[in-house]
Amino acid sequence: MRLASHSFTRLLLASALLSTALSMTACSILPKQEPSDVYRLPTAASISKAATPVPWSLRVARPKSSETLDSPRIAVIPQGDVISSYKGARWTDPAPVLLRNRLTDAFYRDGRVQSISTDDSNLQADFELSGELQAFQSEYRGAAIEVVIRLDARLADNDQRIVASRRFEVRQPVADKHVPAVVAGFGQASDTLSAQVLQWTVEQGQKRYAAEPKNQ
Repeated sequence: MRLASHSFTRLLLASALLSTALSMTACSILPKQEPSDVYRLPTAASISKAATPVPWSLRVARPKSSETLDSPRIAVIPQGDVISSYKGARWTDPAPVLLRNRLTDAFYRDGRVQSISTDDSNLQADFELSGELQAFQSEYRGAAIEVVIRLDARLADNDQRIVASRRFEVRQPVADKHVPAVVAGFGQASDTLSAQVLQWTVEQGQKRYAAEPKNQ
């Protein structure tokens, strides 16, 4: 009986040692977590407030996008149709959120639309700005590189009827291929696109509101 007990103890000890060794081996073959620099979209350029406010409210919604763009990864197309991302770098938020927040900030800075909300709050509004984000990446053009942002914008009333729709596309050349320069390019491109979308939204919203006044 003692011999059997001693053998059983040795078997348990060997099993424990084997499990430990396998665990250590598994840990050693797992890829190490790469350090990542987290980038915010550079601060928007200053916008002088317009004098005349509009009488309607606006909700800015997060645009829909592909799974690739709906991510904190900083997308890049190095060649052809290959979509990759910059190693060791990411955004603070997924690209659709970055663009929605930049658009919202542009409306606040402009001042003409004084009642603004986002789809996070789900507040009622006279109009909703939404759409599809088709591109939010840098692209190589031979030796040159540029940031491309493409938004299919859509303005709808509070009955979900489409008031207007339009494609916006901005291509911003980048000074060099290093990530900080690319991030700066995204900031400039976002400013340009936001200014275009803002002006279009105000014009279309005002035109529709004048034809069918709300809350009157």
